[in-house]
Amino acid sequence: MRVNCVGAIVRDDSRRLLLVRRGRPPGEGFWSVPGGRVEPGESDAEAVVREVAEETGLTVAVGPLAGTVERPGPPGVVYEIRDYLAEVAGGALAPGDDAADARWFAPGELSRLPVTPGLLEALADWGC
Repeated sequence: MRVNCVGAIVRDDSRRLLLVRRGRPPGEGFWSVPGGRVEPGESDAEAVVREVAEETGLTVAVGPLAGTVERPGPPGVVYEIRDYLAEVAGGALAPGDDAADARWFAPGELSRLPVTPGLLEALADWGC
């Protein structure tokens, strides 16, 4: 079974990347871009806006698709994740929903973080 998911690649004016630390499986304890499942009847853009708001308290304007990855889930499940560029339009940063933490990280800090497998490689491949 394929599960449609989205993620948001959000940078601030200092080029820091917005990451959330997952509070629940899959990826519990790992840092990743905010995102999650696309709900029935929801567009990718609507899902990105909802997920970012739920996980970070921020409102975003969704930009173009940066890239797509597939990640294994529980037996028989594949997560297809479409990551979009996005810009902060409002709100105040605060972890929520299934995020244990939410922070901005400078590019040089990313390699020292426990990030979800493949995240840094995908971002590099997409020029992000």
